[in-house]
Amino acid sequence: MKSAKLFNGKVEIIETPKPTLNSNGAIIKVLGCGLCGSDLVKIKHATKENESKIVLGHEVVGVIDEINTDINGFKVGDTVALGHHYPCFNCEFCKNKSYSMCRTFKSSNIFPSGFSEYIRVDEKHLKYTVHKMNEYLKNDEKAFLEPLSCCLRAVERAGFKYNEDNSKYSALVVGLGSIGLLMLKGLRAFGVNAYGFDISKSRADLAHENGFVFDECRKYDVVFLTAGSSKAIKTALNYVIDGGKIVVFSSVEDDLSGFANNEIYYRELSIIASYSPSMEDIKLSCELLNKGIVKVDNLSTHYSLDNLSKAVNDSLRGNVFKAYIEI
Repeated sequence: MKSAKLFNGKVEIIETPKPTLNSNGAIIKVLGCGLCGSDLVKIKHATKENESKIVLGHEVVGVIDEINTDINGFKVGDTVALGHHYPCFNCEFCKNKSYSMCRTFKSSNIFPSGFSEYIRVDEKHLKYTVHKMNEYLKNDEKAFLEPLSCCLRAVERAGFKYNEDNSKYSALVVGLGSIGLLMLKGLRAFGVNAYGFDISKSRADLAHENGFVFDECRKYDVVFLTAGSSKAIKTALNYVIDGGKIVVFSSVEDDLSGFANNEIYYRELSIIASYSPSMEDIKLSCELLNKGIVKVDNLSTHYSLDNLSKAVNDSLRGNVFKAYIEI
């Protein structure tokens, strides 16, 4: 079967054996996989020493091809989307609900990669991260399960709870790429008054088309940083209220220009980071997508697996909003 692998810093499509079930789990025939910003970071910063350990692709949608367990009622032919990590639920990180810091979370993964014709998932994946998706959704929409769940985690870490009245709160998302727009949609699903800012007119216009604007004359209770640029820090400080929160949801190339200590101190700002979802976030993401509460149609540009390297280059250059790889 075909599968993507990094060689000398470049993405290549290789022939590799189809995975087999050597323990309880399932083989999933991959229909497609979204290209995540974290995939781009891994590719850009890969070295000869670490590239053999890099797993590309995790925003997977597919059909169960083989299964040897009855967990959660899954069966051959089910269309599913999935997350790629699960925690142990027993360590100190898990007890404090810092699931993405769990060592099991960091080491568990799908095999061999999301950009493959087939993947293997184990029984705990099936129990915690794999979800059936409604057939009326297009495949590229189903693939948003995992990235949306990451955004929902950030919304919750900001202090918002689903199905509670959050209408008195406002939030600004700085950086309106695919994750920024997903963050806005997640905030709206939680009933938060959501606004978006980006220096790119095309991205700001797309957010506007989806009902999100920017009001430069106001301050916001929470500012979410999804821009991946250290320059966005100043924007966040300018627009967050005194006593407000800044949620960091992106890495930056230049990690030298941090937050201003004295401004954080005298304004009593709370700085929060959010990285990956809990299992409950993935479950909620499935519900919001399946019920059409969060809509992600017409956001993706499609590429074939053989053209994955072009999708990577187009994404790095900002030529596409979101790349989806059809397998």
